[in-house]
Amino acid sequence: MTLLSAQQSTAGRAKAEYLRKSVQSATPAQLVVMLFDRALLDLARAERAQEQSDFAEASTQLIHAQAIVAELASALNTEAWDGAAQLLGIYNFVGSEMVRANVEGDVRRTRECIRILEPVADGFRQAAEATAAGSPELAARGIA
Repeated sequence: MTLLSAQQSTAGRAKAEYLRKSVQSATPAQLVVMLFDRALLDLARAERAQEQSDFAEASTQLIHAQAIVAELASALNTEAWDGAAQLLGIYNFVGSEMVRANVEGDVRRTRECIRILEPVADGFRQAAEATAAGSPELAARGIA
């Protein structure tokens, strides 16, 4: 093993350990934000790959983003609040669009998924920050 590969291996282990600890110490709201962040990263990578006609890489990224959105959908309690059914509809639509973007190699569909998920992710990010800050408004609604 060369010095460079040893350093890269050490850096990779340190990064994995940091990620593991971040996930383990995150609140449920922070975990949702992490999932959205990763899904959006996957979609951005898929978009770049599609632009470069690297459809195998685009497929890998889209499939991972689909799995994340499916997990978000399955964890959603549609009885918890009035907007949950609409959010489930968004998840289902975006999931279907990712499949079509993958099958058709359609970068426009990938971009549409990004356009739809970004504001949803921002809303969850704001809610997580408000919850972490002990928002009186969220506490009054039984969320914080």
